[in-house]
Amino acid sequence: MNLSNYYESTENEMHRDIKEEILFFHKAANGDIPAIRKNIAEHRFRDSSGVGILSVDPILNLKYHMVITTGILTRICIQQGLEPEKAFRLSDFFIRKLDHAKTEDDVELIHDEMLLEFTGHMRLVLRDKHLSRCVNMSLDYIYAHLCERITLKDLADHTKVSTSFLSRTFSAELGMSISDYIREKKIEMAQDLLVNSDMSILDISCYLSFSSQSHFIQSFKLIVGTTPKKYRSEHRGLNWSVFRKTEDHDPYSVFLE
Repeated sequence: MNLSNYYESTENEMHRDIKEEILFFHKAANGDIPAIRKNIAEHRFRDSSGVGILSVDPILNLKYHMVITTGILTRICIQQGLEPEKAFRLSDFFIRKLDHAKTEDDVELIHDEMLLEFTGHMRLVLRDKHLSRCVNMSLDYIYAHLCERITLKDLADHTKVSTSFLSRTFSAELGMSISDYIREKKIEMAQDLLVNSDMSILDISCYLSFSSQSHFIQSFKLIVGTTPKKYRSEHRGLNWSVFRKTEDHDPYSVFLE
């Protein structure tokens, strides 16, 4: 089959929206284990709709897709701070495991193991290992309950220290108050939702447990430098640019140049 014949035979097959793929890699590279576990539980890797058929052999097709995913994720994680040699060794290890995969289930298990391994490594990389126990516990709690209303008392109860001690320690080690940190992380999630979902600004405000839509807009503009509406209109077509923070409040910079 030549290229022209291939195009004719696949002209009715549409690939997934690129923003879905971008968001997937963004979650993995930022250590979002709950999101990745959800992806695994939904067997998204086995869902062939919109991903392209790379081989008529279903097992080989999955293997090809895993190699591509592993290669992209490896380089994104390196960009985000994972030691290059460690990243490449992880990549080599899991791709070699594919040699022993005899069924589609085997490939899926290897893929899921690879995905969780990289995501787990990135969660450690992006978290300061020198923080005190109560601050690390607070970060984990914030990470797991980001869509909820989180109070200082919630964190103090979780870490079993006084509110005053936790507040002082958190500010000293991270250079910002707990409330500012939580707000910043909520706004980062809001940026993802504005670009990669069709949720309204009001829905996003409610989803992230802001006290009101106006409070959300005010907080967003303070941190990002523009309104949620304008941010969405300017970033809707964003491609591979969601993986590195910049210093000018634009949360992303170019990944592929």
